[in-house]
Amino acid sequence: MVNRLFSFLLVFCSLSTIHYSSFAQTLSPAARVSLITYGAGADDISSVFGHTEIRIVDPVMGLDRDYSYGGFDYSADYFILKFLRGTLPYYLSAHNINQVIYYYQQRNSGIREQPLNLSPAQRQRILAILEKNYLPENREYRYKFFYDNCATRPRDIVVEACGDSLTIPSRSRKTGKSYRDWMNDYLNEKPWYQLGMNLAIGWPANEQTDGWHAMYLPDQVHDQFSHATLRQANGQVIPLTGEERIIFSPQKTFRQQVPFLFDPDVAFTIFGVLIVLFTIRRYVLGKVDRWLDRFLFGVCGFLGWFLLVLWLIRDDGVTGWNPTLLYLMPLHLPLIFWATGATATARRRTRYFAFTAVLLIFGMILSRVPGGVDVVFPLTLLVRCIVNIQPVRQGRQTPARVV
Repeated sequence: MVNRLFSFLLVFCSLSTIHYSSFAQTLSPAARVSLITYGAGADDISSVFGHTEIRIVDPVMGLDRDYSYGGFDYSADYFILKFLRGTLPYYLSAHNINQVIYYYQQRNSGIREQPLNLSPAQRQRILAILEKNYLPENREYRYKFFYDNCATRPRDIVVEACGDSLTIPSRSRKTGKSYRDWMNDYLNEKPWYQLGMNLAIGWPANEQTDGWHAMYLPDQVHDQFSHATLRQANGQVIPLTGEERIIFSPQKTFRQQVPFLFDPDVAFTIFGVLIVLFTIRRYVLGKVDRWLDRFLFGVCGFLGWFLLVLWLIRDDGVTGWNPTLLYLMPLHLPLIFWATGATATARRRTRYFAFTAVLLIFGMILSRVPGGVDVVFPLTLLVRCIVNIQPVRQGRQTPARVV
C-alpha cells in the first residue's frame, strides 16, 4: 500500500508539470517511440497481469514521456461498487519513466523497452492521438477486463498510426487458449484469487482467442509486436520493433506457496470429507440434520445472488451465463427454508433436493474452474441431496427423521 501511494504521488506530481503544448508541436527527426512492458507484480491483484505504456522521447524538444492507460482513483466515491459493476473510470496519465522505475523495482517487476521502427509521420500520429486522448474531456474511459484495458489501448494506437503497413502474423491465428486460460496462467501463485475470479466470470471467458484478442495481456502485446513487420514507403519490409532494452531485470525468487492446508483444493476437500462423514454417521442413526442443510444451501444461495447481481450489473459481459450459478443457485435462499421448514412434507423436500441434485450435476459438467473445488464442493452438496431424497408412498413420512 505504501508503494502504491508513493507511485501515485509521483505520478500526481508529474501530471502537475505536464502541459498540452506538445499537441500542436512537431516531433524532430531525432524523436523515437517505444513500447514499455512492465512484468507482473506480486503485491496485489491489480498488478498481477503486468502493464503496458507508450514512451515518446524527443531530445530536441526535451520530451521524455510515458503514456499509461492504467490509472484509477482508489478514493473514488463508491469505489467497490463501481469496480464490481465495471464502471470504475480508468484514465490516461502521463509521466516520466524515471519517476516510477523505483516503484517497479521495489515490487521486483521487470521493465522492458521495445523501440518501434516508425516513420516520422507515424510517430507524429501516435503523439497526436495520445495528446488528444490526454485532454481532460477525453482522459477517462470505461475499462473492460478482456476487451479494453491498459494493454489493448496502446496496441490499438500503434495499429491505428501504422494502418495497412503493419502486419502482425499471429493476429488471426488461434492460440489454443481461452480468455480464462490466459488469465489463469498469471494466477497460479494466488490460488484464492484464482478461485474467486473463475467463479465470478461466465461462459464468455471460455471463448477461444486468436492472437489479436490474446493481446489483452501486456506480455502478449510485447511478444506479438516483436514478430510484427512494417512496410515502408519504398516497399521495404522491416521489423516493427528494434533491439529490446532491459531497463530492469527482476531478481529470481522462490515461488510463493500457499500453506498446504490453506490451499483451496485442500481446504474444500477436508471440509467436504468432514461433512460427508458427519452426514453418513447421522444417517445411519436415522437422522438428517435440517440446520446443516440450511447452513450449506443458505450460503450457496447468498453467493449465488452475489454472482447473479454481478451478471446483471456489469456491461462487459464477462460475468454472464455463469455455470457456477447451477450449484450456487440464488433461489436456495430462501427455498431451503421452504423445503426444510417444520411444515415441509417429505414430498416437497424430495422434489426440492432432487431438482437441486440435477443442477449440481450439470454445474460440475459445465464448470471450467481450475483445480477441484468445482467438483468437490458440488459433490458435498450432492451427498446432502441424496440423504434428503427419500421415497414417499401414500404421503407418509420418510424412514429417516429430519431434525
